[in-house]
Amino acid sequence: MNDILIVDGYNVIGAWTELKTLKKKDFENARDLLIDKMAEYQAVTGWRVIVIFDAYLIPGQETKTQKSKVEVIYTKKSEKADQKIEGLIRKLQNVKTRIHVATSDMAEQWAVFSQGALRKPSRELIEEIGKIDREIGAATMNKQSSGKGTKIPMDEATREKLEKMRRGF
Repeated sequence: MNDILIVDGYNVIGAWTELKTLKKKDFENARDLLIDKMAEYQAVTGWRVIVIFDAYLIPGQETKTQKSKVEVIYTKKSEKADQKIEGLIRKLQNVKTRIHVATSDMAEQWAVFSQGALRKPSRELIEEIGKIDREIGAATMNKQSSGKGTKIPMDEATREKLEKMRRGF
């Protein structure tokens, strides 16, 4: 079974305390941080991740980009993220694909659920990402504290030769 997570970008940013605060100071950085977090989520889960942003702040044609394997879509000027999400569900839905949609918008949750997709409230996604962050942090700390893999074993003669080379002798 292939899993796809479609994220209502601005909705998740609005539900995420840190990103919501950052958005007030640096809107673009808040979007980039969400995309970075979704890249980590994708790396851990193996799911295909698509982040949708309304184009109300970036008017123009629909734009599709990819950052760290995360697909990022900015809707066209008159299209809402909800409309794009529902269209993607219709396009991607098949018997081998399970689609999850992350949003806090209750009306959108029911709309995607009625199309056969699974709802994932923004808060639940944020908690999952927090858990992933903690697991990555713990694994990193364990690796650093064990000291394994941080030094190359060598004999004293080799060490002295390298030290002389380092010092230019």
